[in-house]
Amino acid sequence: MQIPTIVGAGLIVIGAGLGIGRIGGSAMDAISRQPEASGKIQTAMLIAAALIEGIGFAALFA
Repeated sequence: MQIPTIVGAGLIVIGAGLGIGRIGGSAMDAISRQPEASGKIQTAMLIAAALIEGIGFAALFA
């Protein structure tokens, strides 16, 4: 593996991690404000996290 490839892969992983972390934090804030909507919030959070993870995974192998 060449150095630019390793750096690019690292940036992809960092970006995906930050995105998923931000989604999780925002979901926890939303659940604390409206506990009765926790099911819908968790579902939306998991779908968004899966999409970000999929894009990150695809970018690693593109």
